[in-house]
Amino acid sequence: MNFAAKMLRDDALLGKVIVVTGGGSGLGKAMTKYFLELGAQVAITSRDYEKLKETATALEAETGGTCLPVACDVRHYEEVENMLQQVLTAFGTVDVLLNNAAGNFISPTERLSANAFDTVIDIVLKGSKNCTLAFGKHWIDTKKPNATILNIVTTYAFTGSAYVVPSATAKAGVLAMTRSLAVEWAKYGIRSNAIAPGPFPTKGAWDRLLPGDLAEKFDLAKKVPLKRVGDHQELANLAAYLVSDFSAYINGEVVVIDGGEWLKGAGQFNLLESIPEALWDQLEAMIKAKKNR
Repeated sequence: MNFAAKMLRDDALLGKVIVVTGGGSGLGKAMTKYFLELGAQVAITSRDYEKLKETATALEAETGGTCLPVACDVRHYEEVENMLQQVLTAFGTVDVLLNNAAGNFISPTERLSANAFDTVIDIVLKGSKNCTLAFGKHWIDTKKPNATILNIVTTYAFTGSAYVVPSATAKAGVLAMTRSLAVEWAKYGIRSNAIAPGPFPTKGAWDRLLPGDLAEKFDLAKKVPLKRVGDHQELANLAAYLVSDFSAYINGEVVVIDGGEWLKGAGQFNLLESIPEALWDQLEAMIKAKKNR
């Protein structure tokens, strides 16, 4: 079976303008590429403008679409408002907000500083709130029809998980916001949904979370009943459907795409209970060394 096969017809997103936070790499880049292939115009945002520009140029060359890089730190509301204005200046409108920007630490919670905890909360929960509020106010003020918010959460947003407590806390908040606004803002024609992916390894994020040979030692595919991790195109297919008009009657849902992982054992990182203290010290040293390069 070809898990990388594309699902929707080529013009499924024609005419739509989509903003993807954290769109410069990983899953954000994979979703952006498919949106462009389906005819959408896409703005990608993150703090690293040079990386965004490089990604946008490459994706335009691959797809023939229009990809706008906009530097934005979603932790700061004024930067989000400025990003929105740049998108409106470039495209005239915006139809979809995809809150994908994220940060995470794998660590025993007692080893985290208050600042480390805040960093994840600020990017994931506060960042999603900032973007949602700015875009929502704009759509309501301009009476924009058929606007869509899609949030990337996790399965441990509703199960909880040890060793990723800041992420679990933040993602749970995003999920609550998704469901709450699906009801409150439906009268304005704004749909709000979420995707909860299981393991979809990306080079950058997974190298930071499980550096060295830890990724092999703690093979998350072994926790998945289907005995594999997800292909990026599978997630892109689902995201494209949920922001398309084909899903116009789906509102307030969180769609799990994890091969049955959370049903097999709640808490994606609970298996790290077996890590001894000495290995946690080694893990911290490896992460610090990677950050200091």
